[in-house]
Amino acid sequence: MVLLVSPLSSPNACGMKASLSPAPPLDHARNLWPHDYSEFCETIDRYNKEMKKLAERVMHLMLQSLGLNEDDLDWAGPVKDLQEVSGVLQLNSYPSCPDPDRAMGLAAHTDSSLLTILHQNSTSGLQVLRAQDIYGPARWVTIPPLPGALVINIGDLSHILSNGRFHSVLHRAVVNRIRHRYSMAYICGPPAHAKVSPLRPSSGRPVFRAVTWPEYLGLKGKLFNQALASIRVSDETWEDHNNASVITCV
Repeated sequence: MVLLVSPLSSPNACGMKASLSPAPPLDHARNLWPHDYSEFCETIDRYNKEMKKLAERVMHLMLQSLGLNEDDLDWAGPVKDLQEVSGVLQLNSYPSCPDPDRAMGLAAHTDSSLLTILHQNSTSGLQVLRAQDIYGPARWVTIPPLPGALVINIGDLSHILSNGRFHSVLHRAVVNRIRHRYSMAYICGPPAHAKVSPLRPSSGRPVFRAVTWPEYLGLKGKLFNQALASIRVSDETWEDHNNASVITCV
């Protein structure tokens, strides 16, 4: 089960809207808790607000680590507050399965966002792909849940924004043989109108072309994990555009 919710200006929908749910979150909450569904709405609203604050703080630190300042961003306003950062909260449920090798929790993918903040219960299931190294070939590594800890995944848009210095993480979710797993993912991205492009590329040229979040989501829907490669700027393309003064960095 996946429930996708995001803040709304109107309070009539429990402060949220649904994308992948067969019914609005408010109706679903009423069915589950007929007499106290408002507690669910209030909890989700508080969690959304806290995750937005945390996402803004993490993005601020990431941008600082790239050597950027307030003058380097035109879509986010002052780097210190990033008030226009968008957020979507996804609630996930992974029932136990007696034969987990024959079940799919969540297929391997990279996130299409700037970053994702994940809270999970005590049941393990999140895995990241570790590249081949001196210790062995590429392999999936389980990220054990730690009490009180959140997991932050770097998304494709941060990969683009940093010109490849921050790598988006290929990860998946597997089901547990005996325990039910729950997780909440706060997916953080830029405003829909903003074009994300490499900021101050250290190589002297951008590796990726500019793209908006909705445009990139469309590419991800068509190309899945090849979406990032599809917007890479080749050496020939860069030379042609550079000579024509078409490609510019934010």
